[in-house]
Amino acid sequence: MIVKDEEENLTRCLESIHHLVDEIIIVDTGSTDKTKETAEKFTSKIFDFIWVDDFSKARNFSFNKASKDYIFWLDADDILLEEDHDKFALLKNELQDEIDAVSMPYLLAADENNTVSHSVRRNRVVKRSNHFKWHGAVHEYLEVGGNIKASDIRIKHCKEVSGLSNRNIKIYEKMLSEGKEFTPRDMYYYANECYDHNNLSTAIDYYNKFLDTNRGWEEDVIASYGKIADCYIHLNDYESAIDHILESFKIDIPRAEQCCRLGYIFLNRGAIEQAIYWYKQAAASDYERDKQKGGFINANCYTWLPHLQLCVCYDLLNDHKKAYYHNSLAKKYNPNELSILHNEKYLNTLLN
Repeated sequence: MIVKDEEENLTRCLESIHHLVDEIIIVDTGSTDKTKETAEKFTSKIFDFIWVDDFSKARNFSFNKASKDYIFWLDADDILLEEDHDKFALLKNELQDEIDAVSMPYLLAADENNTVSHSVRRNRVVKRSNHFKWHGAVHEYLEVGGNIKASDIRIKHCKEVSGLSNRNIKIYEKMLSEGKEFTPRDMYYYANECYDHNNLSTAIDYYNKFLDTNRGWEEDVIASYGKIADCYIHLNDYESAIDHILESFKIDIPRAEQCCRLGYIFLNRGAIEQAIYWYKQAAASDYERDKQKGGFINANCYTWLPHLQLCVCYDLLNDHKKAYYHNSLAKKYNPNELSILHNEKYLNTLLN
């Protein structure tokens, strides 16, 4: 692990895993709180790393301290889900030498019902003798190859949202000011940072630079077309948004997120029948298939959200029975969503 000022999270993380691993290595990048003291309750292998605005250098330093056959990595605001502890122990005991890496689902966000809404798959366990390296100053990735085992052991991200951080975008801007050349991955993630900071023109520019390289991961390419579409939706340029969504259809079967974007555009244009078509396509999308692709996925677009929007569409067409039907389907997925409960009350009044 690499950590900085994580005394509030570190105990929760290490308590979820300390009894399942043979050594714990903590690399501190400049904490000013009691992170080190917290870590000392679990391990004596605590090392200092002078921060140089480069996450991959810190992670590679931490990997170089490992001494066991396989390395498992976490962030301080991650936990290994308790119900998967036995699976992890079994994986450890049965891991064969021909396995080079193990990927695991990373649960990024959940709704009020604790249903996962956003997830991605990441390589979490790697064979030390392969000397796999981390790359990238920000949004770093672990480059692995060989025989990769797909596990269903889940890691949950538990970070409390406390506003938008400027840390990553400042590192990218420093790289640009120093004339450092961006990799395609840097372009993609810098575009994401610009989008999050509402700098839409720069976001569009760097998404397009990323796409022009023709060297990006397929899932990032699909996501880029969607993000560019979102930028144009914010700018009320629906035609450009549609064009970029349709570009993603050349790569793979339409994802539910893209279908929901099209539904939103047509709904806002008053083209209700077209909106219904695309929301139905989203609702019929294969969540399990798309999840296995490994990219970031918004489960809401596969479950309750398109049915909620279909309720809106049919209400606008005064077909309140179909509106009620789709609202009921949405409620099965997300029974506490306020907009769904409001629709139910409203439609019950109309339909007695």
